[in-house]
Amino acid sequence: MLKSMTGYGKSTVEVGDKTIHVEIRSVNHRFLDITTKVPHTLLFFEERLKQVVKGRLTRGRVDIFVTFEGENSVEKKIDVNWEIVDQYLTRLKDIQRRYDLTGDISIDMVSKLDYVFSEKEMESDSDELKMALLEAVDDAVRQLVEMREKEGHELYEDLNTRIAKTRSWLDSLDERRPMVIEEYKERIRTRVEEYTKEQLRPDETKILQEVALLAEKGDVTEELTRLQSHFIQFEDTLSMDEPVGRRLDFIVQEMHREVNTIGSKSNDGKMTEMVVNLKSEMEKVKEQVQNVE
Repeated sequence: MLKSMTGYGKSTVEVGDKTIHVEIRSVNHRFLDITTKVPHTLLFFEERLKQVVKGRLTRGRVDIFVTFEGENSVEKKIDVNWEIVDQYLTRLKDIQRRYDLTGDISIDMVSKLDYVFSEKEMESDSDELKMALLEAVDDAVRQLVEMREKEGHELYEDLNTRIAKTRSWLDSLDERRPMVIEEYKERIRTRVEEYTKEQLRPDETKILQEVALLAEKGDVTEELTRLQSHFIQFEDTLSMDEPVGRRLDFIVQEMHREVNTIGSKSNDGKMTEMVVNLKSEMEKVKEQVQNVE
């Protein structure tokens, strides 16, 4: 099943007096690139969350957002910077001795000094919290995958329609080829007659030689054959039950190469117009393929 790389999922779970909100969104990317934004207390669990996503996705830029709500949603701890306190006390006593000052160094004085206390968020190591968070992430990823599958189905339908349209332009090019050769032949005969200014019977052999040279120079049979092969590969790849975005992208690049070659060889106005239409449709195919996982 074809999948898009664009999706969104959201889940909420409650653990005691805490409410955990998880949001996951993904957009196009050449590879799988996962970023997380989680509370400081859950940084140790960040890699585990990424593993859940890696188990379900293969490409795309994925952003995971985790937030807490509720009382005591983030546990904190107050630490004393003992080294700082020791230095403060030592220096205060030095000042007292140097200037022969009286008075005691009180707890009130020390507590007001800078950097004596520091506040830290404690890591949440509750198994219940971890299980609830994994449950929320798994549910959000499931929703995201469902959206990617739904959009993938729409991409499948659109790409099939566009490939059918490009095939019609390709068939028109193939039908036009023999007509171009006949027009070459008639054009050369007309020019010979105009040049001699008489209705002479030109040497048919020489005309055919000139036509053969022009036809060989502008022959696009090989390119059309390879294009037909690429279309078959493209349609077969669309039906594969695995991530095919990179493969489709490669096939489209090969298609573009053949179309550009046909355009450079063409000396016929109608064929050139068909090539322009073909290129236009191929650009749309390329844009859509960029969205495929």
